[in-house]
Amino acid sequence: MGYPDQRFDVNLSILFTELPLLERPAAAAAAGFTAVELWWPWIETPTPPQAELDALKKALDDAGTQLVGLNFYAGQLPGPDRGALSVPGEESDRFRANIEVAADFAASVGCTALNALYGNRVEGADPQVQDALALENLVLAARAADRVGAILLVETLNKPESPLYPLVSAPAAIEVIDKVNAATGLGNAKFLLDLYHLSMNGEDLSQVIKAYAAKTGHVQIADNPGRGAPGTGTLPLERLLDELKDAGYPGRVGLEYKPGDRPSADSFDWLPVSARAAR
Repeated sequence: MGYPDQRFDVNLSILFTELPLLERPAAAAAAGFTAVELWWPWIETPTPPQAELDALKKALDDAGTQLVGLNFYAGQLPGPDRGALSVPGEESDRFRANIEVAADFAASVGCTALNALYGNRVEGADPQVQDALALENLVLAARAADRVGAILLVETLNKPESPLYPLVSAPAAIEVIDKVNAATGLGNAKFLLDLYHLSMNGEDLSQVIKAYAAKTGHVQIADNPGRGAPGTGTLPLERLLDELKDAGYPGRVGLEYKPGDRPSADSFDWLPVSARAAR
């Protein structure tokens, strides 16, 4: 398989996790990558000590890697929790406390995409109340992202793995994105198009690309079944990425797959080293 025309980055929250966080940027660089992304690394707190933020920045800088995507605080990931911004009470408060921290860190490392995971439906909470809270918090996040020259990403997950997550179709995420952009007037809310999650939902991936490439701010891939590297499943990822390019998507493709029972560095044999460096 070959992907000569794509710009790839590697997600250090699902790959290279056999290493401590601060060693992962150097490992990614040793594998040939110059761009990386992260879920919020401090799952226990939305407001880590400045020394920990500084240490991550130094690790990225020392490795010569560019952080191109960062999640806002989203609870315990990986795990059953999916997002915080629409969960009434403490979790929503934690998300709000994280907004400026995440935006300022993104600015410090030149990161231009911030991903805000919607929250799970909560037993006893009115879904309309949760959606109103989500919109309020997404508006705050979009404004913070705009302040530091970043876009805000909204992501579809998949119902089999995240049954309480409400955004389990591309149209559902696009509806939220449109509401955020209408509320802010900034136009910086974009779709995080994850081909694995969409395929798990049984969506027509080619149709999603055709319909929403213009609203897409970032793309992530993993094969299906198994969420492994391209070539381990049955998704025609090379063709789908060509369709994205043809539809006008100019951005990066994040590798967000599980390496399997091997070191992460051994899971990139499908991708030539020459295609791993950002261009």
